[in-house]
Amino acid sequence: MALSLNNLKPAAGSTHKKKRVGRGPGSGLGKTAGRGHKGQKSRSGYSSKIGFEGGQMPLQRRLPKRGFTNIFKKQWIEISLAKIEANFNTGDEVNPEILHERGLIKKAKHDLVILGTGNLTKDLKISAHRFTKTAKDKIEKAGGAATEIVKVAEAAA
Repeated sequence: MALSLNNLKPAAGSTHKKKRVGRGPGSGLGKTAGRGHKGQKSRSGYSSKIGFEGGQMPLQRRLPKRGFTNIFKKQWIEISLAKIEANFNTGDEVNPEILHERGLIKKAKHDLVILGTGNLTKDLKISAHRFTKTAKDKIEKAGGAATEIVKVAEAAA
């Protein structure tokens, strides 16, 4: 018999009947419905808190606190010259907005840094917040221009 939508069945033994609890003594799960006698876990509405260890001091409270998070940490979006080489043609202009449009970086909420990994053969006008030394050298050697974007707040300081 050919397999078609009207005769599809799950593999033998892969499905089980739903366990019906609290349906009389004959079911094997009557009376207390598999919850045992008394106590918090037998009550309706019980749900344990995440990390609760039965009153024992929870692990996350036993361990010491270490370090801190620097909220002023500078974060960079990195992109290599190899990626730029593969996605742009000679004479193109490269900046964070264009890189975002082409899907090479996520929306520029952090500053962009150009890394010197890979080779560059095309002369491109690249604008970024920072360039590594090798990246700047490779861009200028290929006949392109590397322009650093200066933010207004940094310029005023």
